[in-house]
Amino acid sequence: MTPRRRALLLLALALLLGALAAASVRRRELALARALGPSVAVLVTRTAVPAGAAPAAAHPLLRELPRRYAPPDAVAGAGELAGARIAVALPAGSIVTAAVLRRADGPSAADVGPGERVAEVVAHGDPRAVVAGARVDVLVTRQGEAGRVGTTVLALEDVEVLEARAVPADAGGDAASAGARVVADLRVRVRDAVYLAAAQAFASDLRLLVRAPSDRAAGETGLTVDERLR
Repeated sequence: MTPRRRALLLLALALLLGALAAASVRRRELALARALGPSVAVLVTRTAVPAGAAPAAAHPLLRELPRRYAPPDAVAGAGELAGARIAVALPAGSIVTAAVLRRADGPSAADVGPGERVAEVVAHGDPRAVVAGARVDVLVTRQGEAGRVGTTVLALEDVEVLEARAVPADAGGDAASAGARVVADLRVRVRDAVYLAAAQAFASDLRLLVRAPSDRAAGETGLTVDERLR
């Protein structure tokens, strides 16, 4: 074989191997995109912002994030920031969510008494019924072993809603979290506020059940149903 033919053969082999590698990378990219699912736009802070500041101080920008990793109450547009303040200090790179925003007319210290706190939760619930002044029961579904759904418990009864707003339907989540969701500020005792904070972080689901206006009965707290529905 002449040197010229050898060079042409090696060049053809290199081009073939390059094409195969590119096809393999493309297949991996497509598989990863299918695994991650569709993307959604979320607002992310470019700079750190202190509590009480206007969201504009964080110079937020829109970024694409896989829907499955986006918080359910992620803010997707600057219009949702109008008239709001940041409730807690946020570092640069934080996703702006409805849970960290406070409206000028939202709950204040005047809304709670001694030993009470305002606990904010993101939960399943009917936005038409979970409104300021409503009374709700709080259901918490615990994480089971090996990723299975655990038991559901009636955690709190007859809790007052101080403020509530719907979570946009396209604000993230997956099929397992389908259904209407709300961000609700609840008037609770300190112990219950701590419980709700832990439930928000570790439970698989929170749900708010609206009571009839005249129904103030209690006594079923702790009622539990497991995955076998008993």
